[in-house]
Amino acid sequence: IADRALSPVALAEAYLDRIAALDGELHSYVLVLREEALAAARAAESEIRAGHSRGALHGIPIGLKDIYQTRGIRTTAGSRVYETHLPQEDAESWVRLRAAGAILLGKQETHEFAIGGPDFTLPFAPARNPWNTAHYPAGSSSGSAAAVAAHLCAAAMGSDTGGSIRGPAAYCGIVGLKPSYGRVSRRGVFPLSYTLDHCGPLTRTVEDAALMLQAIAGHDPHDPASAEMPVPDYRAALDRRLDGLTIGVIRHFHEKDAVAGFG
Repeated sequence: IADRALSPVALAEAYLDRIAALDGELHSYVLVLREEALAAARAAESEIRAGHSRGALHGIPIGLKDIYQTRGIRTTAGSRVYETHLPQEDAESWVRLRAAGAILLGKQETHEFAIGGPDFTLPFAPARNPWNTAHYPAGSSSGSAAAVAAHLCAAAMGSDTGGSIRGPAAYCGIVGLKPSYGRVSRRGVFPLSYTLDHCGPLTRTVEDAALMLQAIAGHDPHDPASAEMPVPDYRAALDRRLDGLTIGVIRHFHEKDAVAGFG
């Protein structure tokens, strides 16, 4: 896109066409914003052609787990209670991603209020694992992970309270990042546990996760748990070697407790 070898409009159309072809079986989206996405892609293309690139995410189509509030766009939290809910404000993460030039393709399936498991009594069919549609993509960021793995978006935003980014990433064979607590604002995201909730990206590569985190990280004075810390260059940090790095493994969780019958 930066070299103008690929049009943001063509890229958005390719993802939207793939959603139309495959998501009837995968159920990763609960709402597809085709016309809005194409309008945003055309605007991105005009800006980039005029020499006003906003960076690596400009013109990149993404999805949002349907607990991220989107102003004037239905946000259900996976619940019948919010089936027609139209928020008045955007989640801070989406505000920052949009400012970086990302294009929203749609809202993605989640467990009701981001907890529990697949529920076939809800208006939104549970997402399927694209590697085997008879299998579960894990949750609660299930639609986001399935969409990234099936190439139905370039990246997506999920949330993690007890594994809801990491589990779907593992089940779907993609990258999931649970940022440090306070690194990413949770304002405008339906809460599950105020002291445990994290917002973070699901992507196909570690570099993509770094690019997403770069856009969303940083202090938000309107989130009481937001950390007022400088934001490093995550992409540049990927070039660092691992020499001298210490990785801790808490063995007693796997050894002592397992012997005692708690494993």
